[in-house]
Order: sequence, then C-alpha cells, then structure tokens
Amino acid sequence: MCRWAAYTGAPIFLEEIISRPGHSLIHQSHGATQCHSAINADGFGVAWYGQRPEPGLYRDVLPAWSDPNLRSLTAQVQSHLFLAHVRASTGTATSRNNCHPFTHGVWSFMHNGQVGGYDSFRRDADMMIPDVLYPQRKGATDSEALFLVALAEGLDHDPRVALERAAARFIRLAREKGTAPHLRLTAALSDGKNLYAVRYATDDAAPSLYHRWSESRGGMAVVSEPLEAEEGGWIEVPASSFCTFDGETVLLEEFMPCRLAAVA
Repeated sequence: MCRWAAYTGAPIFLEEIISRPGHSLIHQSHGATQCHSAINADGFGVAWYGQRPEPGLYRDVLPAWSDPNLRSLTAQVQSHLFLAHVRASTGTATSRNNCHPFTHGVWSFMHNGQVGGYDSFRRDADMMIPDVLYPQRKGATDSEALFLVALAEGLDHDPRVALERAAARFIRLAREKGTAPHLRLTAALSDGKNLYAVRYATDDAAPSLYHRWSESRGGMAVVSEPLEAEEGGWIEVPASSFCTFDGETVLLEEFMPCRLAAVA
C-alpha cells in the first residue's frame, strides 16, 4: 500500500504538506501508521498546477526521504493545487514510469490500493484502454491502467461516473480471473480546477482517507494519514464515497462500482 496527500486552496509552498509537518508525506514514507507497510520506498512523485493548464510532474525511484532534489523543489515551488505520492509496490517494478501521479492533458491521478490478482489479467486490462490512449501507457501498474480507462469512460465530462465505470470494469475482471479483494481504492484526481477523491473497497478494508480545512493556509488537505498527530479537525472520508472539494465545502456522493460490475 502507498501513502498520498493532495491540497487545494490558496497557493502554498509544497513543503507545507510534503515535508514540514510532523507526520508529513516524507515522514509517512518511512513511518506510516495506517497501512500494512510502514515503509513506502519504491519511488515518489509530485504533480502541481501553476500558470499553465497542464500540471508539472516530478517523479523518481529513490525513497522520498533520501532525495535532496525533492526537498529543494518543495521549498521553492508554490501551487494552489497539487498531488503527492510515496509508493510501496504491490508487484510491479520500481521504475519512474510506475511512480504516481500519472498525468494526461490537464488531468493528474494517483492511487493507493490494489486490484486482486492483477498480474493474472494484466493483458486483459490493457485491452480495455482504447487505441487513442494506449500510447500514454508508459508503465505496468493497475493504477495507470485504471486512470486511462477512466479517461476513456468520460473523465472530462463526469469524473465520478467515469471512475465508477472504470472501477466496475476492473472488478469484473478480478472476479473472473483474479482474486479477492477485487478492488481496494483510494484515489485523488484533478483537472487543475477541481480536486476529487474517492474511497472504496469490495471488502470491508477500504484504505484510510481524511480531509481537513486549514484557516491559516486557506486550503483543504486530503491525505492518507493526518499530517500532525496532535492536530484536531481531521475528518475521515466514509467508505464508498466520492468527494468533490470546493473551498471549505466537501460534496460527498455515493461511489458504488459494484452495482455496475454486477451487470455484465
């Protein structure tokens, strides 16, 4: 399992989320407390939005805690919306192309979780990616494949429905050819204007997800684990939820791809 953090609001230095808090994302990369693996050392990545519609992207295979370039970048770059991820591989190689976030056009996407038995039907999953998007398939992860299928399902028009449809297709494959749990999913995605997040699982073990509005920063943090142990105000996202973040407001909608997966 991986750890991730996202932010939307008034522009801040990336380090305010990624490296400065007591339980920052870098700290979580070697000391996570709410996942099966405390160590997330199989690479990291940051996608951030600035003056252009497309996000900037920095990824590498080093553990996040050992890359001085990451600390330098986060201390200098400001953004009103960014996604950051530290990776613990569930089977695919440690390579830059397998590090999150993944981007396409204005979209960025990162994922924590698993598709049960994915190695046994990787080719089938790739076949769900249409020809027009397949050149964007750079790595071998289930996460990147899910992102590209969601784009094909209409991410530009309705992010919740598109991701729900894509997740349903993966659940069907896992049921037919894989193993349980068929899908565990917490993901963040953005088009540079809006930040979305989802928490879902086909069993009762949906990965952890929280959000908190900060008056001092003027923004919303969405995280796998709270950034400060003693800091109050963190709200757990319910399982089977799709969130849209708009200032202090969080719109919660039901996210139930299992209903679609049942319709073969």
